[in-house]
Amino acid sequence: MSKPIPVFDHSSEPNAARMPLWIRQPLAKDVHFSETARAVHQNSLHTVCEEAHCPNRNECWSHGTATFMLLGDTCTRACGFCAVKTGKPDWFDADEAQRIADAVASMGLDYIVLTSVNRDDLKDGGASVFADTIEALRQHKADIGIELLTPDFHRHQEEALDIIMTSLKRVWCDELQTQMVWGHNVETVPDLYKVVRKGSSYERSLKMLELAVLQQGVEAKSAIMMGLGESEQQVTEVLKDLRSIGVQRIAMGQYLRPTRYHLPVKEYVALEQFDRYADIARELGFSWVKSGPMVRSSYHAEEEQN
Repeated sequence: MSKPIPVFDHSSEPNAARMPLWIRQPLAKDVHFSETARAVHQNSLHTVCEEAHCPNRNECWSHGTATFMLLGDTCTRACGFCAVKTGKPDWFDADEAQRIADAVASMGLDYIVLTSVNRDDLKDGGASVFADTIEALRQHKADIGIELLTPDFHRHQEEALDIIMTSLKRVWCDELQTQMVWGHNVETVPDLYKVVRKGSSYERSLKMLELAVLQQGVEAKSAIMMGLGESEQQVTEVLKDLRSIGVQRIAMGQYLRPTRYHLPVKEYVALEQFDRYADIARELGFSWVKSGPMVRSSYHAEEEQN
């Protein structure tokens, strides 16, 4: 059976140039890959590693890490860059949180990143599932590090924040004992939103991050993809916007076209330009900066320093 064609079709738009050698990720040694795959698949879980065709899957899974994707494999948005399926989700699983905790236990993880598809069809945007998963993970391992990479919770931002923060405070005995990272990706510059992030809003994403920044014990994080037609000035303005609301962590990487139906790569950004973006971010005051072609929002997320 052939895969369904996405709701958009950019197949007539070729990439700007051939992929440079530095983009091609060398294969990692298969140390923990099989165990990671077994933990994910035996528990019937979704990961952004697989659903979004992440180029770092081999490296991360071989290191025994994965980014778990909550709320199924179908997104209610239709972003032109993303390989995750778009449609009307009919999936909901009350046991998902416990299965994630079981998988994490079998993998022996000390740090976990939780993300999800957009579920604009749910009354809380899916926040309660984040909360249930946080509690299940903490019951399994009291000192596990948890990083969230949430959607923008359209129309439910304050409610979603309250649900998740209530859960976090409960499992940390009413006070976050360690800094917890709350990520939400702006993905690109405002002028490209209508093409790159249909159904999303730059201002709404900034508001989600601003709400996260205001929570005690929370450090906010975001990410930007390069190579979609943005200029250095536009990227710098986004970095300034993020710092103005208190975002401390930033990840910057190269956009790679997951299929010929998705948006084409306009530019393969030079390594020197990624270094320059890192310098700009540090000058603006970001405390945690990752910038390079293969960087993704959850890539090496457990590292505390730049």
